[in-house]
Amino acid sequence: KALHNTISHSPIHTPVQKSVGANLFLQTVLMIETVVGIPGTVLGLWIFCCRTKLWKAHIIFLFNLVLADFLLLISVPFRIDTHWRGDNWMFGPVWCRINLYMLSVNRSASIAFMTVVALNRYFKVVHPHHCISRISVTQAGGLAVLIWVSVITLRIPLLTINLLDSKGNISLCRSFSSYDKIPLPLVVHYIAHITEFFFPWLVLLLCSARIMYQLNKLRMGRKKVKHAIRAVAVISTVFTFCFLPSVFTGLVGLYIKAFYPTKCKAYNMWINAFMVCIGFTYLNSALDPVIYFFSSSTYKETLKKSLKISKKKKVKASGRGKQLTD
Repeated sequence: KALHNTISHSPIHTPVQKSVGANLFLQTVLMIETVVGIPGTVLGLWIFCCRTKLWKAHIIFLFNLVLADFLLLISVPFRIDTHWRGDNWMFGPVWCRINLYMLSVNRSASIAFMTVVALNRYFKVVHPHHCISRISVTQAGGLAVLIWVSVITLRIPLLTINLLDSKGNISLCRSFSSYDKIPLPLVVHYIAHITEFFFPWLVLLLCSARIMYQLNKLRMGRKKVKHAIRAVAVISTVFTFCFLPSVFTGLVGLYIKAFYPTKCKAYNMWINAFMVCIGFTYLNSALDPVIYFFSSSTYKETLKKSLKISKKKKVKASGRGKQLTD
């Protein structure tokens, strides 16, 4: 409460303008996300929907991770346009709320399903006889529905307030603008943004350590354990790379605002760093196919077979071309 009061009445309340370099960086990241993310997401949907014959619990969770990525891909073009215009939002206050809401739901859902996939691998290896390791497809589907309901409900406060801040000729569409007094819906949003990172992050690190311990302990079944540690390690790496930078820089900015309110230059520097690091958050959709590859043998084998077939077709086509020229 004291921290909130300090932040609320801080003299730092002018919106931080993003530098030209920050806008250029975010444009580049978002374009990479779009170019890489769309094919990866479509490929994931094709494999899970059309090529997966036997659905298991972890497939259900990975499929929902793909669905979460769609929310990001729908929202990203509007952010690209905004950064192209020098951080000027042109789509009105209602769509500003919806856009930020969809981005936040994507982040929450991605974190939740990454964590659940890692926990599923963990229980399969470390506690194979536990009831959680034998979760049915129906139960996994029910858990996925519960996760979606939770993250959608958790982020509803973003839809209840105006997030468009007009300053002269520029309209800033942000969920982290500076306020004389932070509105309650944004307090909820900030708390969720921080806690939904640290708790799953600790869970992922714990799962990795426990599976590594199990790998050293067991003499038999090491292949299964190695597969699990690779999957959890990849999830932990993607999770840390995408979400840690923005959380760390954002917390430093809040710390300066709370305890050193006169240091405007340092505050602006860290908030600019935070806005740049938001770009890493957007990359989770482009990197999720790596998680599918290491977490699902079905995805991996289908992808390998598809690549082999395409290579064979290319070889046959080149062979026919040589025959015609001869």
